Amino acid sequence: MGASLPDFLISIPAAILSRHSYSFAGLTFLLAFSSAQGQQSLVCELPEHQDLAEEATDAGLSPRSEQLQIEAGNFEAGVGDDPTMQMSGGVLLRRGDRLAGAEKVTYDPDAGSLLLDGAVRYEDPQARISSESAEFAYESGRIRFEGAEFQLGRNNSRGAADVLQISEDGTVSLGEVSYTTCPPDSEDWVLQADDIDLDSSEGTGRARHVKLRFQGVPILYSPYLSFPITDARKSGLLTPELGSAGRSGNELRIPWYWNIADNYDATLTPRLLSDRGLQLGSEFRYLTNRMDGIAQFEYLYDDNLANRNRHLLNFNHRTLFDNGWRNLIDFRQASDSNYFEDLGGSLSTSSITHLNRSMLFDFYGEHWTLFGRLQDYQTIDSAIAPTDEPYRRLPQLAASGSWPDRALGMRYGFDGELVYFDRDVGVTGWRLDLAPQIEWPLERAGWFITPGAMLEHTRYLLDDTEPGQRDEPTRTLPVASLDAGMILERSMNSSRGLIQTLEPRVLYVHVPHRDQADLPVFDTIVPDLNLVQLYRKNRFLGVDRIADTDQLSIGVTSSILESDSGKEIVTATIGQALYLSDQEVSLPGQQSFTSASSDYIAEVRFPLYEHFNFDLGHQWGTGDDATTQSQARLQYRPASDKILNLAYRFRRDSLEQGDVSWSWPLSQRWNFVGRYNFSFRDDEVLEQFFGLEYESCCWGIRLVSRRHISTRDGTRDSSFGLQLVLKGMTSVGTAADKLLEHGILGYTPDIE
Repeated sequence: MGASLPDFLISIPAAILSRHSYSFAGLTFLLAFSSAQGQQSLVCELPEHQDLAEEATDAGLSPRSEQLQIEAGNFEAGVGDDPTMQMSGGVLLRRGDRLAGAEKVTYDPDAGSLLLDGAVRYEDPQARISSESAEFAYESGRIRFEGAEFQLGRNNSRGAADVLQISEDGTVSLGEVSYTTCPPDSEDWVLQADDIDLDSSEGTGRARHVKLRFQGVPILYSPYLSFPITDARKSGLLTPELGSAGRSGNELRIPWYWNIADNYDATLTPRLLSDRGLQLGSEFRYLTNRMDGIAQFEYLYDDNLANRNRHLLNFNHRTLFDNGWRNLIDFRQASDSNYFEDLGGSLSTSSITHLNRSMLFDFYGEHWTLFGRLQDYQTIDSAIAPTDEPYRRLPQLAASGSWPDRALGMRYGFDGELVYFDRDVGVTGWRLDLAPQIEWPLERAGWFITPGAMLEHTRYLLDDTEPGQRDEPTRTLPVASLDAGMILERSMNSSRGLIQTLEPRVLYVHVPHRDQADLPVFDTIVPDLNLVQLYRKNRFLGVDRIADTDQLSIGVTSSILESDSGKEIVTATIGQALYLSDQEVSLPGQQSFTSASSDYIAEVRFPLYEHFNFDLGHQWGTGDDATTQSQARLQYRPASDKILNLAYRFRRDSLEQGDVSWSWPLSQRWNFVGRYNFSFRDDEVLEQFFGLEYESCCWGIRLVSRRHISTRDGTRDSSFGLQLVLKGMTSVGTAADKLLEHGILGYTPDIE
């Protein structure tokens, strides 16, 4: 039977627990051992135990009360010279969401403590502790558990300590500690330390003589570790990476993080390449109220294979001014043309041909957008001739204005640009382009029509012209257009409540012919035809050429949607441009455009059946070689951890590739991953990797073997990656998960 206490007796332990409530909260800092947990497909089963909260609720102790509540089978209170009080027969103490229980509790006012003895248990929302004895010394604010075992959070973190002590200021001290996320009957990995101190005021933890064991084998030792126990940043070593770097040999990275200030930090990464030497990488980040940016520098002294020093500099900066202006800086510099091929580590970086260097200022106002830029490029592909290198813009000034809803609903606009193009060879000089325009949009429910007119005026002031070329050529062209479309909708007879939309659109453009053969070509190209390009008024990208045309662009988009959720069932678009006259304007070395129509452009996106999704983009014309380019992708995903991707890409006279990638479980613990990218045109494999993932409830491992083309001349690299993941702790080895995320569409690592 529980007995009630007089109010004057309850008030004393209530004060005790009120002081210790802060110390109890400090116990949750043990969570610092565990990094943030993602969703896990395998969960360790912890042994069942009697829940103190259920026990306290059954005893009638309310979790809503902030007063100390006590339930015990027997109470014995001394009088006179013996003021101690003993509670036994199963004691429960509760204050709010914090509970403690023991077989016996002794209250000693002289010592200023509560002594818990026999099957001591403690619970709060973040932790559970059990021990044989505990002392709550409320005079010193100390809580001490002897022979404690603990469980932390919801990620199955658990451990044991000979001594677990919490001081009044929130400092937690543990002696002879072990920690793991594995179940009690399987300590596949365990972290051991002689002692650990967690200081909540500083937000740091310190451990001495730390050993990390995996399958009973020590894989890491440190005489001293300091680590953060909050989300705050802290200087120190990050997890090393070890693996193969292909032609550069084996690789070891040991990053060191430096928390300089609240808004500044840096990472220094020594990278040892067994066949090349020691490379030093650095990254500096900064953030203020108006500025942010990142500076990266890599340096390899005396490359053993290339016999030279090598470096890479990358700087990105942004400034936001109070008056609406913004400044952006982007600068990249490599020591040589083969830097990314030798040290980049991927097919995408090895294909880089130019590095951008630019500084710009821009302003976005209610009606005006202003833009100023200085831009240069470093050409790192030695196969590019000097006459084909891009021009420098020194400077580029642009302005764009828009004034909608004017008289009669008119919309006025203006685009202007002044650029000086510079290069070591060829024609250089100034280009001024002015393009005022007017539109009259008419919109009603279900349709729109927008007639428009624009005057395009371009003037050049050139140097180093070729013989017979004018120094100050000009061009003035009127552009007339009429854009019209409809938005139709109907309900379909379906139990799913489907809606079909139909959106036809027609754009008519007329531009008269002007001879432009004497105009230079600074930055103008003919882009690939797509649905965006179909509705542009100039088939050239850039203003060095304005295509003469009398054309009609026609397209239609249709979608089927679920009326309740708006979910897209299928969307299809098809379009074509009809040319009512020949186009004589062309780029140097190209023939005039005399076709009566453009290729057809089509895009389709829809789920084929249940877990199948299909995307198709296709461009085709007439004649023997009807298909110009095509790409298709089929994805089968019956579950979040089951992915199969099939892709095909074709571009006439350029490429034809097939790609298959997958992530598929072989069993509950084993997963098979891979990618195979093949060029049908060259009859060779571009990239392939195959790997296995193994996952237990508290650790996992990834093994990936990769072979890919790493240089522009077709040289291949082979590498092997091994990544050991200790759940709730860290990962050791190569970052194989980054390769899988990049190479397999839809892949997300389950092992974290």
